[in-house]
Amino acid sequence: MAVSKQDALAALRGTFPILEPGHVWLAGAGPGDPGLVTLDALAGLTQADVVVHDALVDKRVLALANSDARLEFAGKRGGKPSPTQADISKRLIALAREGCRVLRLKGGDPNVFGRGGEEALALAGAGIPFRVIPGVTAGLAALASAAIPATMRHINQALILATGQGAADEDGLDWAALARTGEPMVIYMAMHNLPQIVAAIEGGGLACDTPVAVIAAATTAQERILVSRLDRVVAEAQAAGMEPPAIVVVGEIVRMRERIRGEKS
Repeated sequence: MAVSKQDALAALRGTFPILEPGHVWLAGAGPGDPGLVTLDALAGLTQADVVVHDALVDKRVLALANSDARLEFAGKRGGKPSPTQADISKRLIALAREGCRVLRLKGGDPNVFGRGGEEALALAGAGIPFRVIPGVTAGLAALASAAIPATMRHINQALILATGQGAADEDGLDWAALARTGEPMVIYMAMHNLPQIVAAIEGGGLACDTPVAVIAAATTAQERILVSRLDRVVAEAQAAGMEPPAIVVVGEIVRMRERIRGEKS
């Protein structure tokens, strides 16, 4: 006897979460590899009438949606025409009020530089029932895929997650202060402002030979990894044609990649 997706999920999870009409789930799709999608996000995909998805949600993940589901693109890509956050929130509210079962699907985790909090506030303000389903955030998945441990005894006691958006703004992050902590930095959306970020980090006193990794399209077939150092990474990333989406990792944990992979210096 054939087993439905819902039955299989219920067997794995113990229960099957129900996406009700007029409800919205804000879910993380993970970094790309469908194997990193959570069971609850998959449950949403199998039930949703409408999947409102970002640009970085892998096509293989979208293929898991209910065959009757309508896919609506709501991607926001830097420097390209894209819907405003206000427009996306209004669309979620409108769909819910139509009685649709809505899955808002974001790459990574909805609340890690994914504007999930803004959408949750909008839904709450409109009286729309919603649920947040966390996902595997791209920064941690990229580290794992590149054989770089996020934390390592005797190396770091903290991990800084930061966004490179707005790095050139006067009211942006104090990168020099972050550098002075000596803790590793995992930087999302860094490629456009990488020269400014590196200059600011160097200004904070971080050694020029601090290891840096750039991990593009993490966990996908297009994944590329560049290992460099602080004073060379901008030039080497440009020469290698490293492009977004990419995670930039700065700190001593990057050196562990060589040891874990058994590579020679």
